[in-house]
Amino acid sequence: MSAAATGERILTGISGSPGICIGKAYIVDREGVNVIEKYYIRKEKLPDEIRRFKAAVKTGKDDLAAIIKSTPAELRHHVDILETHMALYKDKMLYGRTIETIEREMVNAEWALKKVSSEVKMMFQNISDPYIKGRATDIAHVSDRIMRNLVGAGEFDIAAIDKRVILVAHDLSPADTSKIKLERVKGFVTDLGGKTSHTGIIARTLGIPSVLGLDNATSQIKSDDLIIVDGRAGIVVVHPTDKTIALYEDRLQQYEEYKAVITRSSQLPAITADGIQLQVMGNIELPEEVVSVMDHGGDGIGLFRTEFLYLRRTSFPSQEELYEQYKEVVELMAPKPVVIRTLDINGDKALSYANNSDDEVNPALGLRAIRFCLKKPNVFKDQLKAILRAALHGNAKIMFPMISSVEEVVEAKRLLEISAEELDKEGIPFRKGIKIGIMIEVPSAVIMADVLAKEVDFFSIGTNDLVQYSLAIDRGNRKVAYLYNTLHPAVIRMVKHVVDVGTEQGVNVLMCGEMAGDPYNMPVLLGLGMNELSMVPQSIPGIKDIVKKLKTEDSKLFLLEVLKQGTTSDVLNLIQNTYGNLLPEKK
Repeated sequence: MSAAATGERILTGISGSPGICIGKAYIVDREGVNVIEKYYIRKEKLPDEIRRFKAAVKTGKDDLAAIIKSTPAELRHHVDILETHMALYKDKMLYGRTIETIEREMVNAEWALKKVSSEVKMMFQNISDPYIKGRATDIAHVSDRIMRNLVGAGEFDIAAIDKRVILVAHDLSPADTSKIKLERVKGFVTDLGGKTSHTGIIARTLGIPSVLGLDNATSQIKSDDLIIVDGRAGIVVVHPTDKTIALYEDRLQQYEEYKAVITRSSQLPAITADGIQLQVMGNIELPEEVVSVMDHGGDGIGLFRTEFLYLRRTSFPSQEELYEQYKEVVELMAPKPVVIRTLDINGDKALSYANNSDDEVNPALGLRAIRFCLKKPNVFKDQLKAILRAALHGNAKIMFPMISSVEEVVEAKRLLEISAEELDKEGIPFRKGIKIGIMIEVPSAVIMADVLAKEVDFFSIGTNDLVQYSLAIDRGNRKVAYLYNTLHPAVIRMVKHVVDVGTEQGVNVLMCGEMAGDPYNMPVLLGLGMNELSMVPQSIPGIKDIVKKLKTEDSKLFLLEVLKQGTTSDVLNLIQNTYGNLLPEKK
């Protein structure tokens, strides 16, 4: 069907993985298990119904085990994701509660599974943290596979695709994406998912352009429709005109040439044109992402989010479990630094086993991060001990999130000291004198930076939350998301204050928010004096490339002009007019 007949349409979603691809859509159509009927089981037949459910679970586990075994080499380090799904098949929250529901309500297994999985997913829906919220999809993927086995529905096999296509799906599970053949799949788009979903992580690892969270892609696109996926801008063009195709073919060629150039030099140090070296590190959420940091030339890990080990469980992880995971990351990166952020999670919503009875209306401003940990000292100490032990195997540092007062830092340090003393008494070796840092992501921490500096070795500016809290913007709210901008003059002034305090008091300042990973921001960040940056691994080559083209002294003079600007658009125009010839196209 021609573009003239249908009309060019643009669908806007979330950038899952950068890049551009042009090709025909291939709809991943899963056989329907949408309508589940409820019927009652006679008491004497309940054991048979439970056996039927257990058989469906076993089949699902066996299928997943086969997928894990056959996972291609380029995805071997993502097997952990599939293994977490394997654990979910026996998880009490899903498996145990379904059996209890069959027995208690005397209903069929399909209805019991549907009810339980819906309840579990509801527990996640009000979580503000997108990474934690994304873990609800893991429950959905496992539940869906069991349901298919119960009703006898067919399973689509991505590995069987025999032509070059762009996948369009409601969602793709880690098991689905692990079967993608790079010579067949150019890219993919999904209704669900986001940057921090496992689907997005695997897409970035494979280097496949993807746009996620489109809501209605599967209803707007048909198989064999010509589409363009712009992974960087987060848009999909359906039925593009000849003019649009020509434009994107040119952009694709430019992007491939640019990527080839920056990738070749990504393993080299990031040194400015006037000889100043920067540390460009990676942010990770899963231990297997260490490989991506290395592949993209990262100088270390500036932010290791540790929440993943606490999710999809029925109890808090043990000190030993945490230690083994942290040790693996620290050893792999040694002697490069690994900054391990302590648990940043909202307890009553995210952890069903945390026993918090009060429902929080606004969890983003509630009992989360350091507040939650200080309320659960034993849980916190297990993590602190695991970090202290893992630090023996490389260059690990510890970082406390969402600090809003000096008292929180003092108490956290006290618990760290107690943890060290207890390890010492038990004769367990650990790192003494570990470097301690805090996240600067709350306005009060910016204001109190001079006092906080006396308590810690380094600051890490988390711009994602700092921008939201400072400008009173919920990035997840599309009605106000347009107001979110890291180059808002107020944000720039806050970062400057923190860097100035760090310089005066000899405290290193790192930036680990999204602001650090955008080449467009580099003239400002260099001018501010930022010399340690951490970002998603895929952004590292681009940042290293732009750093080599800039002079620190010029950036410092440029910052004086930036600080005179009163609006975000003024700052953007100034950057474009001064450095536009050096910077990649701003989307």
